Amino acid sequence: VQLQASGGGLVQAGDSLRLSCAASGRTFNTYAWFRQAPGKEREYVAHINWNTGSTYYADSVKGRFIISRDNAGNTVFLEINSLKPEDTAVYYCAADSFRRPSVVRLSSQYEYWGRGTQVTVSS
Repeated sequence: VQLQASGGGLVQAGDSLRLSCAASGRTFNTYAWFRQAPGKEREYVAHINWNTGSTYYADSVKGRFIISRDNAGNTVFLEINSLKPEDTAVYYCAADSFRRPSVVRLSSQYEYWGRGTQVTVSS
């Protein structure tokens, strides 16, 4: 199983970015994005149910972030709009299959991770 995250970069506040996570090897029922800012713990950002297409977001990003999938390409995207300096972090994609929805926002529950892509937002 491989997850390859890309699309990060150095941008200005107010800009938009689209991150990609290309998955190979097998399909899971949940694909998620987490982020980790310097000196902080990894935090949940959003996830998508691969089977239904249902999307879920952390309250802190709701309305600005959009998670989506491309079934044919087995790729998950994270569109980030109106970027703020506090969005600066390494963004990670993760995947796994869960039976209990209550755990999908916990990074410790994911076995499969991409290497992360850096997003830096200047003010």
